[in-house]
Amino acid sequence: GAPGCLLMAGAMWAAGLLLAWTLLHPAGTQQCHPTSPGGVLRFTDRHAEIRVPALHRVPSSLDPLYGVVRRCLDLIQQNPLPTELLRAALNDPGSVRTSQVVQYELGYVVCAAVALLFTVAVPVAGMCFCYCRSRRRCGGRLRAHRRSLGCRRRCLLACLSFTSLIILISVTCAFVTSQRVKGQMEPGLGAVPATLRTLRQHLANVPQGVQMVVDKFEVPRKQIISDLAGLSRSVGLSIHAQLKAMTYAALADLQDRAGDLQTSLHHLQILDRTTRALAAARAELEPALRERRSRVVALLDDPRCTSCASVLGRAQSLELGADYGKVPSVEKVLKALAGLPRSDFAEMIRQGNGTFNSIPELAVERMAQVIQDLRDDLARTAEKVQSIADGFPLPDYTRPVSEALVKAEDRSQPYLREVERFEQYRWIAGTVLCSIILLILACNVTGMALGAYGLSKREDPSDYECRGEAGAKFLLVGVGLAFLFSWLLILLVFATFLVGGNIQTLVCRNWVNQEIYKFIDTPGNLPPSMNLTHQLNLRRDSNLSSVYRECKSGAGLWEVLQLDRSYDLDEHLKTPKYTADFQKRLGDFTARLGDVRLLRSEGRQDLETFARSGVDEVDYGRFQEEMKNPVVQTSLPGLARNLEGLQKMQRNSTVAGRLSAEARALWQMQNSTVQSQEALVAKLGESVQFLSRLAPHLKERVKRTLATTASAEARLPVQAQQILRQEIGCFTRKELRYFTQYLNWVGQTLREDVASCQPLATALDNGRVILCDRIADPWNAFWFSLGCCTFFLIPNIIFAVRLTKHFRPIRNRLISTGSEETCPFHIPRVTALKL
Repeated sequence: GAPGCLLMAGAMWAAGLLLAWTLLHPAGTQQCHPTSPGGVLRFTDRHAEIRVPALHRVPSSLDPLYGVVRRCLDLIQQNPLPTELLRAALNDPGSVRTSQVVQYELGYVVCAAVALLFTVAVPVAGMCFCYCRSRRRCGGRLRAHRRSLGCRRRCLLACLSFTSLIILISVTCAFVTSQRVKGQMEPGLGAVPATLRTLRQHLANVPQGVQMVVDKFEVPRKQIISDLAGLSRSVGLSIHAQLKAMTYAALADLQDRAGDLQTSLHHLQILDRTTRALAAARAELEPALRERRSRVVALLDDPRCTSCASVLGRAQSLELGADYGKVPSVEKVLKALAGLPRSDFAEMIRQGNGTFNSIPELAVERMAQVIQDLRDDLARTAEKVQSIADGFPLPDYTRPVSEALVKAEDRSQPYLREVERFEQYRWIAGTVLCSIILLILACNVTGMALGAYGLSKREDPSDYECRGEAGAKFLLVGVGLAFLFSWLLILLVFATFLVGGNIQTLVCRNWVNQEIYKFIDTPGNLPPSMNLTHQLNLRRDSNLSSVYRECKSGAGLWEVLQLDRSYDLDEHLKTPKYTADFQKRLGDFTARLGDVRLLRSEGRQDLETFARSGVDEVDYGRFQEEMKNPVVQTSLPGLARNLEGLQKMQRNSTVAGRLSAEARALWQMQNSTVQSQEALVAKLGESVQFLSRLAPHLKERVKRTLATTASAEARLPVQAQQILRQEIGCFTRKELRYFTQYLNWVGQTLREDVASCQPLATALDNGRVILCDRIADPWNAFWFSLGCCTFFLIPNIIFAVRLTKHFRPIRNRLISTGSEETCPFHIPRVTALKL
């Protein structure tokens, strides 16, 4: 009737609200799973063996010395790069005038003049010294003893020691730098052909490298195929996991209402049977109780009954209590519920649960075809990726560069062998001359030690002392060696200075500040035969400086070479070009995976009948009020115990016997009739208590259950579709990341490794590091240190010759009491006897 229609309408209204809320707040709005470590692809690099390793300047303890030498060379050669002179020398060598070269090399010319003067003057001074020695005029004895002689000798010793120390430090630096030049020269010279060969290999291996990069598409392809294999089950499990709370809650609610229906029907039947039984029992008990009351009252009212008046009032009130004929009838409710439940709720719930739990298997079945189509799309994508290698333009355009590298390697071999041979000569000459300098220092040290020891042992300045004489001779030997080899030293210093200095000031300095590149880039500076842009097939709108900068920043070879048509690698590596079909197929896929029937129509009708049956309209309070009354108003056991007590007090045996018989009759009535009715009342109380708790909320609960199941049945397909779209969206983004990773790696590998022109820039930088930092710096430090040794030989000669006289006996002694040599203790001594 009307209540049922209202209930149905309310349930549908609630279901509609829930469905609208679901559409506005879908369950599938959760974010995709964060990318796991397995989401990052790993590509092995097999192109590393043909790379040009970048060399860098290594910090050294000699860096301060290198800095001093470079500052000295900057003072000597202050002229910038001689562009006019170089242009003339390269285009028309015969037009170069000597005055131009002298003007540019003016600092070196001055140094050459100083070296020439040193080469002539020092040997001439040595010959003069030899002549003087033959005339006994140089390096002889002191002719007279003076008071200041000791101070002069100590001053000469200190000066000679200081110059010897400077020469020792300088010759040590010369030894170290000479060895460093030798150690760097051989690998540096060997690096030239090795680098040229590596560059040729790099260019020759571009096609194989590009194909290797393309073949690496197998890495994302295998990963995507692996992900596809688990996609359908993952989607089904995700739908199941996200919707199980709602589904299980609806099924549990439905199970509770089915239980309420069964239990309520059971208790209503108990209620009906019990009230009928209690009414019938009361009707049977009433005449018996009335008869028993009249007999007990008559007995207690008997004058022979002693002390019976106290119990008479209780016996008179012996009457029936609760009357269950007055409680409301539940027959109408039972009639409305007759035949319920018509449906098997347990089977219905089991089927709904089974259908929902089979969603993962259903997803596998319905997505099988689209996954196979995606595998086919992936195979076609591999063919598209192969087009990267097929359309790569470099192999036909790197031939000029390879030919230029072959020419450079062939032409450099003779020069490198000559450089290696001259370096061997330099090292031998440097080692020999440094050893001679060490020999001179050894003579100085030995001479000063023997001379000083001889002076300490000599008692009189005019006495002959062999150790002092030997010290003087060692000093003169050192002087002779210095005169003899000084011209060779200065020649070696100037030769190495001229070569190393020009390398530093003409090449290295202008290489660092890019002046060399500017010179090469200026049109007309190089002859047509040295047109690098044409020979290397560089872009016509570029020059060496711009190509060097582009290569150094990681440009590809195709970006610096002159191609017939422009090639844009980024255009060939756009992700949509390879993923459009794959992405569209996933975007177009749909499948109904949430069609689950939780409550069939007969079950819904059962619940609606239950709700409008009137269970909630029964006045259970009347039952509870009636149950508060006992079956009999006066307690039969209490009255029986009172009669038993009176029986003991009677003197009349007849009265006593009748009291005893009445007490037994009361006990029998209690045990046979009243107790069974009390048990029925207790049973009735359980049913009344359950129904009274359920009745106020029955319609609300049934309404909620119907709304929940209706909403769940409506929401399941909608939310399953949303979760399917979300999962496919997450899967699509994940697989697109694989494509993007691969294509980014392809672009990076082609630009920075396989087809990079960075090795050309690296080779130029390595050439500068090897020539300037590893060879020129120690080379220049070598001549600088050896030059210090050479020039400090002049004061060394002077101090040694002057000190020689102090180690020999004095010719004419001048006695002075204040002299520490003749009279240290102011005691006159006779020394004439020793002459």
